[in-house]
Amino acid sequence: MGDNKDTEYLSRLQDYYANWKNIPSYARLCEVFGIASKSWVKTILTRLEEAYLIERTPDGTWVPTRKFFERSLAQATIQAGMPVAVTQAQADFFVIDEMLIDTPSKTTLITVKGDSMIDAGIHEGDVAIVEKRLTANIGDIVVAIVDDEFTLKTLGREKGAFILCPANSAYPIIRPQGTLEIFGVLTGLVRKYRV
Repeated sequence: MGDNKDTEYLSRLQDYYANWKNIPSYARLCEVFGIASKSWVKTILTRLEEAYLIERTPDGTWVPTRKFFERSLAQATIQAGMPVAVTQAQADFFVIDEMLIDTPSKTTLITVKGDSMIDAGIHEGDVAIVEKRLTANIGDIVVAIVDDEFTLKTLGREKGAFILCPANSAYPIIRPQGTLEIFGVLTGLVRKYRV
């Protein structure tokens, strides 16, 4: 981007968009950017447009592009065991949706309730990313409809029949008395940590 402050302007615009889901008027952007001139706001927006971060709709409204939602992903990994030496690493960019969702039209997000899958790292309040499918493989974590109720469990097989296994020893294996339908397969998980 042009001006060395454009990265800061972009960050402010991204924060505003995260809160309000729109790109505001020039007058409001003067406040967001901390500048007094609407013509300077237009210059900034033009540079963001030239960097393919925002674009205009046919009716002239500014909207974010896919690139607007890219987040940096360091090429280095982070050690979850013993500490290792820090090295400088370049960052790639990606859109979180692209990492978690393969087929948007077949994907639904479901908030997890309960702790029956805690040992699989799935906690109450997590958001399960589920790709709707009618079939699954043994060992897949699935959203299943069992006897007219939804549940999130690992699909298993016992004596030729499908079962649903919890990941918490406090819960029993579910052996359906009636029907068991697969609603979808867990493809990702979102958890927000708060301080």
